[in-house]
Amino acid sequence: MTSDPPASTTSTHATIRRLALGSIAVGIVVLGLKFLAWKLTGSVALYSDALESIINVATAIAAFIAIRVSAMPADDNHPYGHTKAEYFSAVLEGVLIILAALAILREAWQGFIAPAPIDAPLLGLAISGGATLINLAWGTLLIRRGGRMRSPALVADGRHLMTDVWTSVGVIAGVALVALTGWTRLDPAIAALVALNILWAGWKIMQDSVAGLMDAALPPEDIARIEAIIAATRGPTNDVRDLRTRHAGRLTFIDFTLRVPGSMSVDDSHAVCDDLEDALRREFPDSSITIHVEPRGHAH
Repeated sequence: MTSDPPASTTSTHATIRRLALGSIAVGIVVLGLKFLAWKLTGSVALYSDALESIINVATAIAAFIAIRVSAMPADDNHPYGHTKAEYFSAVLEGVLIILAALAILREAWQGFIAPAPIDAPLLGLAISGGATLINLAWGTLLIRRGGRMRSPALVADGRHLMTDVWTSVGVIAGVALVALTGWTRLDPAIAALVALNILWAGWKIMQDSVAGLMDAALPPEDIARIEAIIAATRGPTNDVRDLRTRHAGRLTFIDFTLRVPGSMSVDDSHAVCDDLEDALRREFPDSSITIHVEPRGHAH
């Protein structure tokens, strides 16, 4: 028997969409602030920070579209739903991050060849610092809420923002050092370090998303939790085999074979399955559970 996720996931979809829409608004505000900081200072490092914010806005829009698609119900062509659409958003985000890093490296090289002094550093750094605090607050929210609601798109967006936060902190510290010391070549050197850092972040995001697209099993700790729940819930004479798991966006798919005594009635075996599904769904709310029942001793 197969049990689909409860109807309560509709409200989860609505919350995820609101958060994704909020990411677009936050991204536009931060983008404006960082470009203002770059225009005031002319710093290559602050330019690299602003360029990454363009990627934030683009990926927030892509995430919003993917989340809307993933919320579509199952149909004849997609009987398992559309939840994997979120992974495409995360992969796109990784690709855009890599493109931004290459563009930053190009600007850093030009800045290293022809270094220029930084103008109005205090005002520029203050504006950039304010934008960084906004990203910190929003990125933390996305990771927490996205993880709780099993949304790869929100989590990827949040992780990208947190990467942006740490690179921005490094940029602000570096630009302040350039202003204090007059070491103009330090400015493009910092931009190059920012590019290398976001290259690594882009690779990690793509790696996680590809694992989801390839139907990788749940982490070992989650599988152990599932096995413990089944062991604590099943009847003493039941036998569980062939446990398989995977994620598809926010959904967790769990299926296994339940062997019961041949003398057990259909009603009784169905009741055992209901108990198992209820116990599993308390721990994994957004899950689709398939249990194949067969008599004990049946040739496997």
